[in-house]
Amino acid sequence: MKKKLHQLYDKVGIKSERTKNITKHVLLSSIYKGGSIVSGFLLVPLTMSYLDTENYGIWLTLSSFIAWFSFFDIGLGNGLRNKFAEAKATGNMTLVQGYVSTAYFTIGLVSLCLFLVFVGVNFFLDWTKVFNSTSNLQNELSILMPIVFGFFCLQLVMKLITSIYAADQHHSMQGRVIFFTQVGSLILIWILTKTSESSLMLFGTIFSAFPVLILLILNLFSFNNRFKAFKPTYSLFKKKYLKDIFGLGFTFFIVQASGIILYSTDNLIISNLFSPTEVVPYNVAFKYFSISAMVLSIIAVPFWSSFTDAFHKNDFQWIKKSMKSLSKIVVFLLILILFMLLISSYAYKFWINDKVIIPFSLSLLMSIFFLLSIIVTPFTIFLNCSGKVKMQALQSVFSALLNIPLSIYFAKELSFGVNGVILATIICFIPSLILAPVQYYKLINQKANGIWNK
Repeated sequence: MKKKLHQLYDKVGIKSERTKNITKHVLLSSIYKGGSIVSGFLLVPLTMSYLDTENYGIWLTLSSFIAWFSFFDIGLGNGLRNKFAEAKATGNMTLVQGYVSTAYFTIGLVSLCLFLVFVGVNFFLDWTKVFNSTSNLQNELSILMPIVFGFFCLQLVMKLITSIYAADQHHSMQGRVIFFTQVGSLILIWILTKTSESSLMLFGTIFSAFPVLILLILNLFSFNNRFKAFKPTYSLFKKKYLKDIFGLGFTFFIVQASGIILYSTDNLIISNLFSPTEVVPYNVAFKYFSISAMVLSIIAVPFWSSFTDAFHKNDFQWIKKSMKSLSKIVVFLLILILFMLLISSYAYKFWINDKVIIPFSLSLLMSIFFLLSIIVTPFTIFLNCSGKVKMQALQSVFSALLNIPLSIYFAKELSFGVNGVILATIICFIPSLILAPVQYYKLINQKANGIWNK
């Protein structure tokens, strides 16, 4: 396989080792992400068949609510990714292990505290009011929420292994994890449809536990094989290492937390302003157009650590060449989104039959959102890898604070309904469409000063 890949590189004129590595992992990611996309799409109608529309809407809203707590990794995942790559590039393996150990023990402690607080708060919360669902689900939700949140906290720790693989320029590993998770979940939910009655409790437990199982196996395997030299050790948990990771990671934390607020509040807003059932068409449209973002991530995400390596070695020519290649992919995806919009009604009917009706206006707005997202993604990946993210952090905070009141205003006050929620998200996204490309061009041409260089 390796020999055939090198023959292919020679034929198409790929000489850079960095580009060869990216190409290899893009090919592998294409296989895994392709399988994940198919599995994810099959999972939607299967889940809708197992759960009724209200329970499915509750699950989508619940998942979005839990996702808010992702920012409690306090940016250490991305901070570790960059610092791991930098330290390994200098050959300082003890420092690499120190960063890994510090990240794992820090996130572990944060997750434990987070879970204990959540369990305490759970006794006083009526989740049916939070999710605007029927009152007869209160007992079930009060038991399910700590279970789902507990597995989420475990996942928060164990998913650090994917950051390590990405930092080591094995970019396809995250796609591999998602693939096995999606396919395994699909099989398990199919078994549920054949062997049990509809149960949000059972569904939520299995759906939350399975990703943790996959990541646990990967952690055990990796730290006893490829990353044995970097196995987390408590003696290497040091404050100075945390400061190194967190110094960069805190800004990532701001960006990540703002992004979660911007993109994960929509389901809760829709559920509370309208009903959990209205969350379903919104998410079906979102998932349909997210194909374009998934395709871009297959190609663009492997560039992260390679951009980090190139940026710190001042290899700006390679970065410019790579960005030109990514821009061609972006143009192709923009055309793909427009085509998807034109055939959306037929695609929905083929995918979910008549279980949910998605208005064309919602599809149009969702396609605009993903058009903007696709355009800006290559620039934000470069900025993240360079560590120059202060401008992005400030813009993200502004957008996140604006999104919730603007969504409520459009949806309720102007009577735009569900369309108003995605319209508000689009408006909040526009500043990044301007600022990210400007900062990239300043940095790549070494003309960045002040906040543009922070």
